[in-house]
Amino acid sequence: MRVGVVILPDRPWAQARRLWEKAETVGFAHAWTYDHLGWRDLVDGPWFDSIATLTAAAGVTGHIKLGTMVASPHFRHPAHFAREITTLDDVSGGRAVIGVGAGGLAGFDNDVLGQPRLDRRQRFERFAEFVELLHRLLREGRVTYDGAYYRAVDARCEVSELPLVIAAEGPRGIKLAQKYGDAWLAGGDVTEDVEEWWSSVERLSERNPINTTRFLILDPRSAVYSLSSVEYFVDTVERAERLGFTDVVTHWPRESGWFAGDEAVLDEAMAELRLRGLLSS
Repeated sequence: MRVGVVILPDRPWAQARRLWEKAETVGFAHAWTYDHLGWRDLVDGPWFDSIATLTAAAGVTGHIKLGTMVASPHFRHPAHFAREITTLDDVSGGRAVIGVGAGGLAGFDNDVLGQPRLDRRQRFERFAEFVELLHRLLREGRVTYDGAYYRAVDARCEVSELPLVIAAEGPRGIKLAQKYGDAWLAGGDVTEDVEEWWSSVERLSERNPINTTRFLILDPRSAVYSLSSVEYFVDTVERAERLGFTDVVTHWPRESGWFAGDEAVLDEAMAELRLRGLLSS
C-alpha cells in the first residue's frame, strides 16, 4: 500500500517547508495540497496557491510525488493549467501527479468569482470537457477545441505522460476516469457513521471493476479523522487494501479545527506501517 498525505496550503512557506521535507523522510509516497481559492472556514487565510506551493516543495524534496488534491474547473482552464503542471513536472524531475475533480455544487471558489452555480449535470459536462481537453493537450501537445464550456485555438503544451488522477463516484464519472485517467480517486459518502462511510467506499470499489491505481482519500467525509490514533490509522489502511485500493491519502495534523491532531501520531503510525510491512513506495 502506498500512503500519501495532504498538507493544507494554510501556512507561510517558512513554516510549511518543514512539513513537506518531513513528508518525504517519514515514508509518504506522495504529498498533495488543496487547489482552491479558499476553503470552508479557512477562507480568511492565510491560504496560498497550490501550484506555487508544490513547486516550492519540489525544491526541498527529492523523490516524493507531488500533486493537487484536486484541481477544479471552477477557476481553471485546461490550456493554462496544462502549462502550470508540465512546468511543475519539469521542475520536480517528473514527480508531478495531478488530481482533478468536478468541483463542488457551491463554495468559495464559485462565489468569489461571481460564477453561476451549476447543477450536477452541468458540472459533470463541464468536467468531462475539462478532462478531455487537458488529456489531449498533455498527450498531443497541440489542440484546437470547441466545447460548450471550454474553447482552445491552437493551444500548445509540452507532450507529457504526466499522470491524471480523476476523482469520480457516479457511473458517468467512473467511465470518464476509466477512459482518460491513469488512476481513480474515491472519497465515499459524507456521514457521521464510520461504518456507513466504509459501506459507501465498498460500493464505490465494486462499481469500478478496472484493475488500476485506485486512491482513497480518508478525510474529511468520514466522521473520524484518520490520524486520530495509531491503531485507527493502521486499521484504516488495512481495510482500504482489502477493498482493492492501492493508495490512501490522509491529512497532516493541524493544531485545531479541520484535521486537529498530534504530529507524533503521524510519526508512530508511519513507523508502525513500516514495521508491519504495509508501506510501499
